[in-house]
Amino acid sequence: MNSFTLELLSATELRKVEGVISFVGEDASGSFGILAGHMRCITSLVFGLSRFRCIDGEWHYLALPGGLLYFLDNRLQVCTRHFMVDRDYERISGLLQEQLLEEERALQDMKESLRRLEESLLKRLWESGHQQILQE
Repeated sequence: MNSFTLELLSATELRKVEGVISFVGEDASGSFGILAGHMRCITSLVFGLSRFRCIDGEWHYLALPGGLLYFLDNRLQVCTRHFMVDRDYERISGLLQEQLLEEERALQDMKESLRRLEESLLKRLWESGHQQILQE
């Protein structure tokens, strides 16, 4: 059976998986699959779950917050900020949901912080302009 190598790369980890026979991922256009011998391709993966199957027939699930996928010469590279791999779909789905909620909370906190900063800057600009008018 034809296979390829999967390399998962993040800022803190490199994982190499030999003997992968198929990979299923999702980009902005939808789901797609890659088999050994696939032509060269590059795409941007969306936040979510991808999966791959090894020669032993088991599916492995890959959770990631988006990333870049590059396939050439039977080597598939996935570059991302961080990733999780698990054979248990339920467990990794739960972890992904937790991660999604945590990132959403962090995004909301950042937006609120930026809103307060913007308000403060506008207030200072207004006060500065108001004081200048009074001095003239």
